[in-house]
Amino acid sequence: MVRSLLACFGRGGSKNEDGNGKSSGAVDASGDGPVVVELFSSQGCATSPQAEVLISRLGRGDFQLEVPVVVLAYHVDYWDYVGWKDPYGSSQWTVRQKAYVEALKLDTMFTPQVVVQGTAQCVASDQDALLSTISNAPRFPSTGFKATFQRPTSESLQVSLSGTLRTKIDNNGVNVMLALYESGLVNDCPKGENKGKVLANDFVVRRLEKVCTVKGISAKKTVTGTVTLALWDGFNGNKCGVAVFLQNGAHQIFGSQSFLLPDDI
Repeated sequence: MVRSLLACFGRGGSKNEDGNGKSSGAVDASGDGPVVVELFSSQGCATSPQAEVLISRLGRGDFQLEVPVVVLAYHVDYWDYVGWKDPYGSSQWTVRQKAYVEALKLDTMFTPQVVVQGTAQCVASDQDALLSTISNAPRFPSTGFKATFQRPTSESLQVSLSGTLRTKIDNNGVNVMLALYESGLVNDCPKGENKGKVLANDFVVRRLEKVCTVKGISAKKTVTGTVTLALWDGFNGNKCGVAVFLQNGAHQIFGSQSFLLPDDI
């Protein structure tokens, strides 16, 4: 798993050559908004549980960083053949990781991997590298959305956003992305490389949708959009949250924001 990466790259990370985040999409954007930290993991990977613990601690604020973070965990499906099928694994997240591998000019996909602001990556189980990558990440203003939540049916969640991006967007444009994640997940693992372990996962992305695409607008222009998300069996809004972020075609992230779901949803 991660061993093949270490043989090539050591314990450090790598960065997109355009890692300042300003090559396209955002213009003159600098700020103190949160940094988006994306974990690519799998319950079928022996080294992922250690990274999951670090990510959970990061999301809880245990490291007391000066940099706020938005944490998202994607469970890929390419370790399912080892003997344990990850209940949260999806080919959609494998495709997302592959896009980062290509954008960051890496030689291989691996778990556990962290991608920060879409511009830099490191081995997710390496605490020093993780915290350093976050501290050195480009920062932008947080988006200024207000979110409303409705349940059109018992099997769906509708999220409506309205607000400003707080970042000027050029004609290259950005996508406004919305992720629905779930925390407090606990599973016994009877097979595979983590056989006999109890696996705990937080910030697990269950749905990811594009709200809209925006081009050539000022930082103060109001943007609105609505997405309807299909829910899963056993959905519990008290364990879930929503993250919103701006991402361009080169996979760089420019601004973000997160919301907890209302108690009555």
